[in-house]
Amino acid sequence: MADQYVRYSPSLERKEPDEDAMIARIVEAMSRANVEVYKKHRHGLRDAHAKSYAVLAGELRIHEGLPEHLRQGLFAVPRTYPVIVRLSSAPGDIRPDWLLAHFGMAIKVLGVEGQRAIGDGLDTQDFLLVNSPTLPFGTVSEYFKLQKALEQQPTKTDDELASIGRKARLAAKVLKALGRPLPASVEILSPENAHPLGATFHSMAALRFGDYVGKFSVAPLSDNVRALTGHEVDHAGRPSSPVRDLLEEFFAHNSADFALRVQLCADIDRMPIEDASVLWREDLSPHQTVATLHLAPQNAASDARRIYADDVMSYAPWHALEAHRPLGAIMRSRRRAYPASSDFRHSVNNVEAAEPRSLSDLPA
Repeated sequence: MADQYVRYSPSLERKEPDEDAMIARIVEAMSRANVEVYKKHRHGLRDAHAKSYAVLAGELRIHEGLPEHLRQGLFAVPRTYPVIVRLSSAPGDIRPDWLLAHFGMAIKVLGVEGQRAIGDGLDTQDFLLVNSPTLPFGTVSEYFKLQKALEQQPTKTDDELASIGRKARLAAKVLKALGRPLPASVEILSPENAHPLGATFHSMAALRFGDYVGKFSVAPLSDNVRALTGHEVDHAGRPSSPVRDLLEEFFAHNSADFALRVQLCADIDRMPIEDASVLWREDLSPHQTVATLHLAPQNAASDARRIYADDVMSYAPWHALEAHRPLGAIMRSRRRAYPASSDFRHSVNNVEAAEPRSLSDLPA
């Protein structure tokens, strides 16, 4: 079975012309947006996924009996790792939930041993996921166009952004009815109104999977979260953050299980590494479950946890084992963008960055 999958080689990556210069311009644009958001809130925020909904302690349980092609890197040996999970809203600003946006799930696996993708001296493995299987602006040159638009968002009012969102959702509805593909700008501005615990989250871009290449996803597994798939969030009567309220209420009394899956690349042309906008079709390679993410009942939205996750911690795709090295143009841009954003946030907030070593570092 393993013979059907593309073997990892550094030669699989192909840099775009002028990629380094383009990445520098993207980082500069992100920095300008960071500054504008800081001026607005008088507090440094992440350049993306600025708004926390829940911060959760949990376990990642690597499955026993995996076939050889799935026993790679972190998943080579069945064991249980502690994790810290952050659920967030995608924009790099704090906006009301009725301004619909994509959701993010960031998973920090603690106590991970092995050769690092970069010499960061850490022992964590981060997986950064969004509830969309693709990134519409999937190359560095296309992503720069998106970043130019994002740079303008901090100066727009909630009503202006709401108007843009309504137009995008109307365009998406019409184009879907006609069976036509959505332009990247429409796709990114027309997320569904759905409960985040019922969503499936994706890495969108590729990573090394030991001897192979893959994309990761997290899908609802236990019945109580599967029942929330497609469930709309009622924004009426919850002026602050209805999504945060829903998650806090859920985890006060409930546990949740999710399947961590990998989709291995089986055709480098139809499942490209360098363009994250191309959907990897499941008929070419299905998602295969390698672990279970378990989240027990807990206080998911305490002030202490939110402050720790927002001001102290950093999640980054390059917090990674070499066996799960980020791949492709978008991931290469993130190698520079994430540290720049983190450095700015910690500097202006006068907070020292710290990587958790155990779940005891996470406040209650």
